[in-house]
Amino acid sequence: MASLPVIDAHHHVWDLAVRDQDWITGEELAPIRRTFTLADLEPEARAAGVAATVLVQTVTVAEETPEFLALADGSDLVAAVVGWTDLTAPHIADALARLRSLPGGGRLKGIRHQVQGEPDPEWLLRPDVLRGLRAVAAAGLVYDLIVLPHQLPAAVRAAALVPELTFVLDHAGKPPVARRTTRPWADGVRALAALPNTVCKLSGLVTEADPRSWTVEDLRPYADTVIDAFGPDRVMFGSDWPVCRLAAGYADVLDATRELTGRLGEDGQRSVLAGTARRVYRLEEPPV
Repeated sequence: MASLPVIDAHHHVWDLAVRDQDWITGEELAPIRRTFTLADLEPEARAAGVAATVLVQTVTVAEETPEFLALADGSDLVAAVVGWTDLTAPHIADALARLRSLPGGGRLKGIRHQVQGEPDPEWLLRPDVLRGLRAVAAAGLVYDLIVLPHQLPAAVRAAALVPELTFVLDHAGKPPVARRTTRPWADGVRALAALPNTVCKLSGLVTEADPRSWTVEDLRPYADTVIDAFGPDRVMFGSDWPVCRLAAGYADVLDATRELTGRLGEDGQRSVLAGTARRVYRLEEPPV
């Protein structure tokens, strides 16, 4: 089944000459403290058989999203952008409309905020945030959730309060792979999956494991939890490139995903590798 179509639903790029990525600090992250461009990504993605990608925001800077839209507009690989805008802004609907009017604006498919960095575990439940989430839904976009396990309960409540919005859980909710435990992370994932307006990215697991010695079997309990909770029609592959390079190459991450989803059969694997991302991010079908 290696020839099944692949959409990479989660990757990044950044140019340190344009702006700093202030989250890339310390010795552990030193290998990715450099510029990564689409020109760096494309050979790896094409070699892995990837047909399209979703470019995801990295910093809470308003200028980044227009830059990403312009990149997507000039790329035949990047099919969608998950950008950032201030969810709490009173005129968020106008801000979203402005983004959609920019070059490449038609490729804006979602919004994300770095909730994992918010000190308030219930940040998603603030009235101004909920108002912003409803505006995202009204604009026909999805919302990518980047949260830590202790923030999952608030994510569940937010998804229940805004049922018209599709919530996409990034990196499977960042499970404690290196600690070899699943609780309470798994409880939060199952609660989120019980809501019909939620999906999950099978991404970022290799960097939650021991980056020097992880195996596919280390990842399996977490992948199985996600797949069993959401079902393959609500799970999508993401490389998390170039962050994944801290633990694995692009092809290694995709190969691990194929192995972790092998039990699903061709139809289930087809959904995880491409079908879910195509549907959720409303990507055009490739020409026959």
